[in-house]
Amino acid sequence: MAGRGTVGALLGSGLLAITALGAAGGYGVGLLTEVEGSSTAFGTAAPLGTVKPVTPTPSAPTATPRPVKRDNAPALDPGGLSYKTRSFTVKYVYKSRVTVRVPGDWRMTQPDPPINARFTDPTSKRWIRIEAGFTIRRPPADSMAERIEQLDKLDPSQMLTIISSVTEDNYATLIYSYVPPESQAPEAVLRYVIVRWVADATGNCAVEMGSTGLPQDAKALIDVLDHATSSVVREDSPL
Repeated sequence: MAGRGTVGALLGSGLLAITALGAAGGYGVGLLTEVEGSSTAFGTAAPLGTVKPVTPTPSAPTATPRPVKRDNAPALDPGGLSYKTRSFTVKYVYKSRVTVRVPGDWRMTQPDPPINARFTDPTSKRWIRIEAGFTIRRPPADSMAERIEQLDKLDPSQMLTIISSVTEDNYATLIYSYVPPESQAPEAVLRYVIVRWVADATGNCAVEMGSTGLPQDAKALIDVLDHATSSVVREDSPL
């Protein structure tokens, strides 16, 4: 999953372009994935098989108020996904114009204010969330470390399990499973999440992406994330 980032000069219009590839990520502050350069993509995303598993570190639950359910829906088929380039704008510290390849029939939604974009499959069981617009100021490993600290504060009933984490070159990838809080999902269905952070040529994060679904969707979630992270382009301008 190696990737390379390039950072170019400010364009004549004052627009700052950032191109990211290999693994996604940024300095986004959202929890559980809810929450300068040429405009060409670079490199290719490698299979996630290069990630070395770490010893699972589940929160030690003392009680589970809600029985944890497994959604036995058929696994999302990577071979059945058709991708196309989509564009959106986010507004946070900067106004970021983002283009990225994601499944063509996944519906895009944005919060108000539009600090990220989410593409959701027709069943609403899987999605990819993409964040930009934040200040590019720290490396992917630091962003991943902070996310792990946030996750460690989850209530034990959310059954957090850190499955793997890896840092290589200009990206970091974190995989975990958890149960959403009852306020978000009355039914305690286990979710599978892959978060990636990618750096630009400065070595600091430019984009954060989180691909979420069911445990049986792991291969498809990786495929969605690989397509997105091998094509994403961020172009910044002042708010």
